[in-house]
Amino acid sequence: MTQDLLPASYDAFLSGLKERIRHAQVRAALAVNQELVMLYWQVGREILIRQQQQGWGAKVITRLAKDLQKAFPEMKGFSRTNLLYMRAFAEAYPDEQFVQQVAGQIPWFHNCTLLDKIKDPDERQWYIQQTIQQGWSRSTLIQRIESRLYHRQGEALTNFEQTLPQPQSNLAQQVLRDPYNFDFLSLGQEAQERDLEAALIRHIREFLLELGVGFAFVGSQYPLQVSGKEYRLDLLFYHFRLHCFVVIDLKTVEFEPEFSGKMNFYVSAVDDLLRGPADQPTIGIVLCKTQDHTVVEYALRDLNKPIGISTYQLKDSLPEPLKGNLPTIEELETQLNVLSVEIEEELENS
Repeated sequence: MTQDLLPASYDAFLSGLKERIRHAQVRAALAVNQELVMLYWQVGREILIRQQQQGWGAKVITRLAKDLQKAFPEMKGFSRTNLLYMRAFAEAYPDEQFVQQVAGQIPWFHNCTLLDKIKDPDERQWYIQQTIQQGWSRSTLIQRIESRLYHRQGEALTNFEQTLPQPQSNLAQQVLRDPYNFDFLSLGQEAQERDLEAALIRHIREFLLELGVGFAFVGSQYPLQVSGKEYRLDLLFYHFRLHCFVVIDLKTVEFEPEFSGKMNFYVSAVDDLLRGPADQPTIGIVLCKTQDHTVVEYALRDLNKPIGISTYQLKDSLPEPLKGNLPTIEELETQLNVLSVEIEEELENS
């Protein structure tokens, strides 16, 4: 059948069919992953029980790994190291229902990463939920952990409790972070506001990832006409979970009280000129190099518009003693090459 003889509805049919197949592939992959994670949890639980009740030692785990690899040569994952991860996984999550409904929704090596890097159960569960919601890769998960994202959530100083109704105020508070991590920018400490703005726009994907899920970029230097005079917003976003516009004003200096007054004006103008009937009140964020908490609290106390004050950190703003302890790029590359070889050997022997 030639292209000319195809029914007029063929392209739409093919498109819908491909989409259905993709969705089925995703569901199948998730189901396989969940089954695998559950299997590993069950194996880990059996090992844990026997270690606790019968005193199994390291030699038994080594023998078990060899016997399982011999019995199931087509299956990867029965190395001694992975069996120890299974045991740690079962010990960390004794509730089978939690594994089925939560931990089993992310890939196994994501779970291994969390076991390695996070000891607090609540923090670990938070990262699992974020991975499920945002579809983080393992490298993204590691980056978020190393940037202490859990501890930065909801830490911005705001007046949301006084200016927004519940539950909007709590939701908005959790959206903001302090500090924001801009280590993907190559800027010196003397960078001006326009330099910072231009760099963030050039790296808009990384910037959106750091802002968090829900932010959609509307524009930079966004113009507003007020009484015949033009004012420009540094950055304008819309947040689809909060259902509101978010204005960001960039400052490369320490926070000053007049910054909040200016933002109050911007938020009022956006509310009047851009906000629709279904939108929640506009939120303003002043991003500064540094801030004094007492000054911020006084500056926000009597404002009637929802405003938050956060700081940001650049790659070059790490303390000098810490810089000296960080590995060089060459050292990191060497470590990564060694790790890659070890992983390949582990897979070949598993």
